[in-house]
Amino acid sequence: MSLALSSPAGGTAPGPDPHSLFRLMRSPAELMIPERLASIQPSRVSASRALMSRAIRNRWTITRTGFDIDERGRGTAGYRIDIGGWRFSFPVFSFEPSSQGRSGRIIGRSWDMMGALVEGDISPADVERTRVELPKLYEGRATPGTLIWCRSNRSQRLFDHALQSLAAGRQPDVAQLGQICYLMRNTGLDGNGTFGTKSFLAFEKDHPLRWSLSAQMLCAYMMRVFAQDLLHHLARLASPQAVTLAPELARYLGVGNGSALGLMLFVNNHPRLIDRWLWSREEAIARAKCLVTGPDAAEVATLLRLLDKAILFRRQDRVVYEAITPSDVVAADLAVVRGQVERLLDRLRQGEAAAEHPLADLCASLDGRIHPDAMETLHSLLIELVPEAADALVETLVIDEELTARPEMPVGRLREIIHGQYAWAFGLDLESDTALRYVWYKSVTAEEPRRGPRDEVGEAVNLGLDLPRLIVRLDGDLAAQDPKQSVARFLLAHPHHRAIVTRVQALAGLSYHSPHADIMSEGFVPAHITRLLNVGIHGIDKTRDFLNRNLRGVLFHGAPTPAELAAGADDTWFYPAEPLS
Repeated sequence: MSLALSSPAGGTAPGPDPHSLFRLMRSPAELMIPERLASIQPSRVSASRALMSRAIRNRWTITRTGFDIDERGRGTAGYRIDIGGWRFSFPVFSFEPSSQGRSGRIIGRSWDMMGALVEGDISPADVERTRVELPKLYEGRATPGTLIWCRSNRSQRLFDHALQSLAAGRQPDVAQLGQICYLMRNTGLDGNGTFGTKSFLAFEKDHPLRWSLSAQMLCAYMMRVFAQDLLHHLARLASPQAVTLAPELARYLGVGNGSALGLMLFVNNHPRLIDRWLWSREEAIARAKCLVTGPDAAEVATLLRLLDKAILFRRQDRVVYEAITPSDVVAADLAVVRGQVERLLDRLRQGEAAAEHPLADLCASLDGRIHPDAMETLHSLLIELVPEAADALVETLVIDEELTARPEMPVGRLREIIHGQYAWAFGLDLESDTALRYVWYKSVTAEEPRRGPRDEVGEAVNLGLDLPRLIVRLDGDLAAQDPKQSVARFLLAHPHHRAIVTRVQALAGLSYHSPHADIMSEGFVPAHITRLLNVGIHGIDKTRDFLNRNLRGVLFHGAPTPAELAAGADDTWFYPAEPLS
């Protein structure tokens, strides 16, 4: 089989003609609805899975360089990460768990672990400086070459259970592991210039962590590595009869993650990244739909095997969900998909004439018949059929996000862009009490992004991007101008429109940059966008919702351990089966 395509944001890969691919990619009107974005599932182009694909392919090596931690969990550890010709250090500062100042939110001031991802071999002096600066957080300053600062807390219930079990010479209870799935949970990943860390745009062209979110994901993976090393270390200190986690349990446990309303502001502030990531996923799906199968229908057979993994993973899921679709519902729909794929495989192997694009026809026949979460799971599995193309698309996630205005543009052309790309905004109710109910602001005490009723919040600055109202008001003022007048002259008379004009001009021609939603409205569910970031872009499994705002889930669930990475690991590690008791 062969593939080829050029995508608008750069990067060229071999494949079918672009027109075929574009026809198979969903329109913004279909994809950019918040409910649909919330259904997007982890895939090979999600940040955590993309990191593992590269680590497996290039056999990254992770070496523990020090581990001086006492029986109460206090001390220092160190790791070295070798990625081709690049080396990174990961110093860790471990603390005894304390309830004082402890929080899963960004406002916490007490953590069980703090770490840093640093380029090269870190000197003892920089380790000590990092030890002093990290706990200061917003007032601290990173050492040169630092990419990320991070922190995490133990899952006390599961960590303590696992520790007691290993110290007693037995493995932890699989049922308890399956309910939580992690020993530590990420509570902060800070980089890209914050606290003096290295800016993303300063990464060299051959930097192995240059594509978006990869450095953050490597830190999250290292949290998992440290959590298991700490568990084994404390078990050995507690008992000479201690055993280590069975390999299948070590692989099964990931690292926890929690996210809340701040991700809505991330989407608002990074439209080019959102567009590029969604475009990459849609392009990868379209490439898979265009595959022409051979006589053995190998690609369809692979899809069937992956569906079996996904179905078992969902059936074994012990997490209790509230608003998010339960796994048994998704599993039932995936079983329907499996039946269709099995029949397709039989027909192809029997030599029956197939459609030009049988996988595209398969998806079209299922659309609307199964839950969106199941449909997006199928889409994610299709991407695994074109791994080289998907990996190449990840490499294009190096985005210059500066938005530049075009003052010479005629007002008439600007209106054409608005009505072509933002037609959805003109169909919304923007004036009723329910539509104007909420405002986005930052808490004075916690400095966290929040969303609250206008009549309760008071005079807070609205931090949310009120995109539909900005668009409608801009168009109203543009309508009164001569279409041939320049945008520069328009802005001289209407300077308050400068930011939205710049955004519209800079994003013209991009398809997937902004959710089609009124985020001020009572009907908007913030968790939909949080889930897009957590599940689709970050690659988190088993996300649970709290109050339709906060989500918790598991990164690197089933991912290879460092020893497996160095030895050569299975590239289809995701959707792990629950280990046998």
